[in-house]
Amino acid sequence: MGILDVLMDVVKQPALIVGLFSFIGLMALRKPFHKVLTGTLRPVLGYIMMMAGANIIVANLEPLGQMIHEGFHITGVVPSNEAIVASASRLLGTETMFILVAGLMMNLVIARLTKFKYVFLTVHHSFFMACLLSAVLGTIGLSGVELVLAGGFLLGAWSSISPAIGQKYTNRVTHGDHIALGHFGSLAYYISAWVGSKAGKAEDNIESMEIPEKWAFLKDTNVSTALTMIVFFLLAAFAAGPDYVSTISHGMSPVIFAIMAGLEFAVGVAVVSSGINMMLGDLIPAFKGVSEKVIPNAVPAVDCVAFFNYAPTAVVLGFVSSFVGGVLGMLLLGFAGGVLIVPGLVAHFFCGAAAGIFGNATGGRRGAALGAFTNGLLITFAAALLIPVFEGLGFKNTTFGDFDFNVVGMALSMAYRFLGTFGIYALMALVLVVLVAPNFMKTKNRVINQDEDT
Repeated sequence: MGILDVLMDVVKQPALIVGLFSFIGLMALRKPFHKVLTGTLRPVLGYIMMMAGANIIVANLEPLGQMIHEGFHITGVVPSNEAIVASASRLLGTETMFILVAGLMMNLVIARLTKFKYVFLTVHHSFFMACLLSAVLGTIGLSGVELVLAGGFLLGAWSSISPAIGQKYTNRVTHGDHIALGHFGSLAYYISAWVGSKAGKAEDNIESMEIPEKWAFLKDTNVSTALTMIVFFLLAAFAAGPDYVSTISHGMSPVIFAIMAGLEFAVGVAVVSSGINMMLGDLIPAFKGVSEKVIPNAVPAVDCVAFFNYAPTAVVLGFVSSFVGGVLGMLLLGFAGGVLIVPGLVAHFFCGAAAGIFGNATGGRRGAALGAFTNGLLITFAAALLIPVFEGLGFKNTTFGDFDFNVVGMALSMAYRFLGTFGIYALMALVLVVLVAPNFMKTKNRVINQDEDT
């Protein structure tokens, strides 16, 4: 195995990328060895713990989705980032990895040379976007170095621009913590925050609701999550029937299976929460070194899961509201004779939770509910619009689940449809102007969309 292979393996591991930035920051701050060691390992361990919790959540959402589909006889397309990435990687694996590396490097160059100071650390989403770009750009005729450079530029640019678009909302969520959102569902979260601002008041924050003493146990996020998910699983199990449930429960009683699945789901959320605390507790101080010595004013852009601790109750409300929006969107598509987009529980949990958090920050509990409901509609209709694009690329009955992928895919597809290859380069030129123009403009802060107090 050569050095290039080792480097490619490192790039595929987001935990190592997070640790590397922590290491660079701590070394830049000239911290003693023992602090460099712990300050590097803790973010790595925290990220791995966060992803382990996410895997527990996903593992328990799968049988829930199966029972819902069986119980309510729903058939159609289930948007899945992983499914379409697997297909794209088989066809354009080499090009995808080169675009990924070029995009990560371009993101750092942009952060160093422009006012878009966001360092995108959610590398698995960068990989997903690299797959989308390699598929779309490769199909329209780009190849070789041209494909890698165009894809890498677009990946790096969107990794820098997307956190900036809604940083004012992110600051509301984090109360000014020096982090940004690095997730390619971000546009839907920002729209959810805007909807939340119109739907309610920020002072009605769901986390500060007064609850009667006899219901005080619901303020324990682990308990409320467990109870909510147990109800979800029980309803799905009863709808699917004991005969079907026995095929996925390995003979366990449907009721006990549903209860245990709900409890395990809550454990997954608790593990995610612990991982977030460990990762951000050391990553943010270490990033001060990157910000001071390597990339002035650098801001880490992290996974949406890292925001769950800011409003844990909004996580559950966001999931439920987004799922309801997805069901309504599916019914509307069915009545309109369109492609039936079946709500994917993974997308609705993670994206819906983030949308609920952002909606809560601007509109309290009403904002959380309506913002996440809007997210559910957005990811449903956007997925339906992108289905024809992917069918044209040779991917049948599949599409991305998160909003930004669908928006970028449609933008590139429309640019090519109306203007051919020139349209792609025109779009890239426009993006370049967006990146460079603020350098020649007077803004309130050296970081785009950062408030003065951050």
